[in-house]
Amino acid sequence: MTYAAKNLTTGGRELIAFRVGDQEFCVNIMAVREIRGWTRATRMPHAPSYVLGVINLRGAVLPIVDLSARLGMKPAEPTVRHVIIVAQVKSQMVGLLVDAVSDILTVRDEEIQPTPDISSEFEKSFARGVLAIEGRMICLVELEAVFPQEEREAA
Repeated sequence: MTYAAKNLTTGGRELIAFRVGDQEFCVNIMAVREIRGWTRATRMPHAPSYVLGVINLRGAVLPIVDLSARLGMKPAEPTVRHVIIVAQVKSQMVGLLVDAVSDILTVRDEEIQPTPDISSEFEKSFARGVLAIEGRMICLVELEAVFPQEEREAA
């Protein structure tokens, strides 16, 4: 299971939770390299609509993806309150525009419930499960499924 890091001391998986619109998602904390404030991106011609552009991250060109648009939701209108989660997706670094980071979670495998059958095929392609924690429903996202190889190369 590549979608979450094992924490050997607690027997759980460490995930980072964040908000996109009015929904909560989480990803493997081991994929996250840093969290930074919103930085205006330079648009790239012919980029997919969910790619906001690129920024200079300590000399490296980092594509910035509107995760809301990529997940089929209403495109974000970035403000100073938005954050960029810099994540490693296989060999590519990607900046994920999200509304806010909300938590670092440690969960056990049995707490991850399967994605409901009523979900669309698109949702099932990136959703690896759902967590019900403290009255919240948090979708566990597999970043490699959100950005297939050919799309990472385009970004």
